[in-house]
Amino acid sequence: MYSPYIADDKRYEKMVYRKCGNSGLKLPVISFGMWQNCGYGSVFENVEKMCRTAFDNGITYFDLANNYGNPYNGSAEENFGRVLERGLGRYRDQLVIATKAGYDMWEGPYGDRNGSRKYLTASLDQSLKRMGLDYVDIFYHHVFDPNTPLEETALALDNAVRRGKALYVGISNYNREQTAEITEIFRELKTPFIVNQPSYSMLNRWIEDDKLDEYAKNNGIGLAVFSPLNQGLLTDRYLKGVPADSRIGKGNTWIGDMLTEELVSKLNKLNGIAAKREQSLSEMALSWVLHNEAVTTVIMGASKTEQILTNVKTAQKLDFSKEETAAIEDILKN
Repeated sequence: MYSPYIADDKRYEKMVYRKCGNSGLKLPVISFGMWQNCGYGSVFENVEKMCRTAFDNGITYFDLANNYGNPYNGSAEENFGRVLERGLGRYRDQLVIATKAGYDMWEGPYGDRNGSRKYLTASLDQSLKRMGLDYVDIFYHHVFDPNTPLEETALALDNAVRRGKALYVGISNYNREQTAEITEIFRELKTPFIVNQPSYSMLNRWIEDDKLDEYAKNNGIGLAVFSPLNQGLLTDRYLKGVPADSRIGKGNTWIGDMLTEELVSKLNKLNGIAAKREQSLSEMALSWVLHNEAVTTVIMGASKTEQILTNVKTAQKLDFSKEETAAIEDILKN
């Protein structure tokens, strides 16, 4: 047995919402990503508590993918389905639920990394079954596939909408050139394509170099960015070394080699600016990402509710002075 869940009636006062590109859909500036800590091996009670805490604080967008929960692909979606069934689902019309498909999912040539119509159609049907849903709000192609004609991938996404299985479509990990190419196809099809999901942070600014952010802004496409804290580097965890219980300390991250003395020095300087803003380093890092006008929302991960509560505070402090911006750029570029 479990107690019925009633959402906080002041939740929408705690969050800021932005339109996703030129669409009519608004997303919270902070969203909850379920890539880590929500699938196989995670304590379900903690997963449920994080989801409820997120919604109680105005986070309406929950970001999943077919392969989240590795090594048991789909286990994050299964857990989220249980969370919905146990109470959160009564607020379905107040939620934006997204899933993605594109990476390796099941054995054989039809479930490996690709963008074929067969893979995307089957994967979405599987995701809906795992979550107990009739449709998702956004269905993404998770990663560009050079081995499938882009027209086929676009048609598969468009077909998801026409079948009533998705309201909007998006892409993820597509660069500017790839985004521009598929955008033209979607325009011909009149597909409700509204968002690209790239990685972006103070330490990972490839979308600026690629001018993906500029293209998205000029073409009415929202950006829902992930890894805004660069796998935890942009927190106070590494200011004095590597804690044993951190991602780098556990050896389960690919960014360990990045933590040089030079980077630690930069992080401490950035932390000094954050302190003057009365923010933590992670809060300022989220605010900085959202300072880019092309960004609609940042997708944050969490392992405990306290992290969600901390990050939600970012929504109330998004502005930077010219002096702060210049000081941050000086630290990042030197």
